[in-house]
Amino acid sequence: MEFRYEIIVVGGGHAGCEAAYAAAKMGARTLLITMDMTKLAQMSCNPAMGGIAKGQIIREIDALGGMSGLITDRAMVQFRMLNRSKGPAMWSPRAQCDRMRFSIEWRKALESTENLFIWQEQATGLIIENDRVRGVETEFGTRFKADAVILTNGTFLNGLMHVGFRNITGGRAGDSASWGLSEQLAGLGFKVERMKTGTSARIDGRTINFNVLTEQAGDDEGRSFSFINTNWRIKEKRNCFITYTNEEVHQELRKGLEFSPLFQGKIKGRGPRYCPSIEDKIVTFKDKNAHQLFIEPEGLDTIEYYVNGFASSLPLEAQLKALRKVPGLESVEIFRPGYAIEYDFFQPTQIKPTLETKKIEKLYFAGQINGTTGYEEAAAQGIMAGINSVLQLRGKEELIFRRDEAYIGVLIDDLVTKGVDEPYRMFTSRAEYRILLRQDNADERLTRKGYELGLAGKERMEILETKEEITKEILSVLENTSISPDKINGFLEKTGTSQIKQKVKAISIAARPQVSVKEILQFTERGEALIIKAGDRVTEITESAEIKIKYEGYIQREKIIAEKIQRLEAVKIPDDIKYNELLSISTEARQKLERIKPRTIGQAGRISGVSPSDLNILLMYMGR
Repeated sequence: MEFRYEIIVVGGGHAGCEAAYAAAKMGARTLLITMDMTKLAQMSCNPAMGGIAKGQIIREIDALGGMSGLITDRAMVQFRMLNRSKGPAMWSPRAQCDRMRFSIEWRKALESTENLFIWQEQATGLIIENDRVRGVETEFGTRFKADAVILTNGTFLNGLMHVGFRNITGGRAGDSASWGLSEQLAGLGFKVERMKTGTSARIDGRTINFNVLTEQAGDDEGRSFSFINTNWRIKEKRNCFITYTNEEVHQELRKGLEFSPLFQGKIKGRGPRYCPSIEDKIVTFKDKNAHQLFIEPEGLDTIEYYVNGFASSLPLEAQLKALRKVPGLESVEIFRPGYAIEYDFFQPTQIKPTLETKKIEKLYFAGQINGTTGYEEAAAQGIMAGINSVLQLRGKEELIFRRDEAYIGVLIDDLVTKGVDEPYRMFTSRAEYRILLRQDNADERLTRKGYELGLAGKERMEILETKEEITKEILSVLENTSISPDKINGFLEKTGTSQIKQKVKAISIAARPQVSVKEILQFTERGEALIIKAGDRVTEITESAEIKIKYEGYIQREKIIAEKIQRLEAVKIPDDIKYNELLSISTEARQKLERIKPRTIGQAGRISGVSPSDLNILLMYMGR
């Protein structure tokens, strides 16, 4: 029997769920194939969303009309805005979530989405004709035909899990691996490589001595990931806890190193540098006597906790002995040990910026299959693959974000231009235009695009337009209102900033770090009315105005730099250019240009090994 869809998404993780939702929301008849419908968008590692740079990505997905932000709000048990002591470019929202609720909410969202259908079975092969994908085959021989296919297989492709020298096949604990697709794609000429990631033991909360741990509460203020939710309040909160390893813990870990699959050559895949296992830490950072651990709740209705910072593939006995030397965990019992997992991925230089593969038309890769790590990075790729697959089928212009438009643009450009030699994780340091790509202005940057696509609804546009309108009014009031010394000096003295000697514009006082826009509005004629007009969104709107005032110089400088760089992005490189004939370009540059096939001079300049002189030769060849 054969079934027909426009788009098929293979894999029900964070990338797959966003891809399927986006495609269906944009009107395409979409099928999501998953091995287990009860584990959609499963939090296989720690039960949290967001964090440094990752929080910005979730805000961007939400601004476009994706679901990750809304689902996070519905499932979160704690919210924190990280890096508040630094500038707004570094502010990053992070939420602790109820892991089971997160998956349930995603299933509810998908099942209530028009045009979206779900099939539970393992996909084992692609139907390909004349270098174009035509559908998917499953292990029971079911054939699903489609105009485009998005692969989001996560860690399941030939997955192999390690605990000590024991290893079993699987995509994650309790789930079987996926077979067939890697072999087929390798036969079609795709370069398949191996990567490794890991996770920590899950422990029994009844056996934790919380009295000796440092409690880590969330923020008191109402905050959310989704721009739709105003002054979001968590119904039931759960706190995290902090403890540290010590020399006794490290001693137990060292005893297990001779049985470590990581250090004894049993694991061949490359692991994440910025999220190392605990055994990696004690070897790499020998001089450190302690490493911070976060004890994180897995949900509201469970006693299960996740030990963030203690990922390990050591034997069970070594893990348990070491954990019981950690303050507060002396009597701990575990539900399951930490483990490492190896899996297949495909070098992302084999895909276009749309995430379509270069070798097979209408076939898209998204998520860990492209060498990334993290729920947020996967979800970002998922929504972009879903969007671009529909745009291509409809004959519309593709959606590719520049590096100054979105963290999502930075992520995808890094992948397709540079490739990966370890699991890719997003950091604020990867973005050149951090002050432009703030979490607070993701809606200003992306919601109109999402609305035009049919992803972001009318409600989102109205919220954005109201925010922009009131922010503009606030700035106008502050620019056009003069405040006298007798009216403001008492307030300035209380806030610890210098008093004024003559009338000054309110905006110059609002630019001071000690003064908030909301406070200074109280000294203007229309200020109170604007605060009332902002209503529930007053904090969000006044904060937006404040950032624009206090960081105006930095924002304008980055915009000027971005505009200059954009000139190179505007110079398109012909698809049929024969780099091997350009003998004046270095051999390394020719090889990399031929392999990656950059779309613009700007992208070509970001390829390692391509020098400015190589670019000049390329420009001359193109008649520029």
